[in-house]
Amino acid sequence: MQLETLVSQFQDKNEKAFETLYNMYSESMHGVIYNIVRDNDLAEEVMQDVFIKAWNNSASYSSKKGRFFTWILNIARNAAIDKTRSKTFKNSKKNLQADFFVDILEDQDSLNDKTNAIGIKKFVDKLAKKCIEVIELLYFKGYTQKEASETLDMPIGTIKTRNRNCINELRIMLDVN
Repeated sequence: MQLETLVSQFQDKNEKAFETLYNMYSESMHGVIYNIVRDNDLAEEVMQDVFIKAWNNSASYSSKKGRFFTWILNIARNAAIDKTRSKTFKNSKKNLQADFFVDILEDQDSLNDKTNAIGIKKFVDKLAKKCIEVIELLYFKGYTQKEASETLDMPIGTIKTRNRNCINELRIMLDVN
């Protein structure tokens, strides 16, 4: 079934279309969310919330503004970041075991395999080193622009410009408007 038809049916509240899109994108969404929240159960919970939110707000999606995958990816990324900023999340991380920190240190520089389920990593790797750094922090690790600015020790304006330019390079590489 063509994606446009599937998305249209999803917007018309067709449960079969929901199930098909969920099966198509859940692994990728889970990977992105997991890279931000670093908790498998929590990532699963947020992912389900994302699909429910997408279902309830499906009328706000327009193919003229971008691809469906990008739309739902942004919902997932924002939901995961919102979860990490919640008081409940912060309180749950106050008394963590040392194993959690070791895991973070080991995984911090390597992307979760599920994040690459859509195959975007091979295109990102073709970009300049400065682009890879910014894209990994902002999109794969869930950093805010301010956090990326501090981590890379560069002005936030440079982060914003570099992000915009690098995403444009990816669009050209992928032949996407």
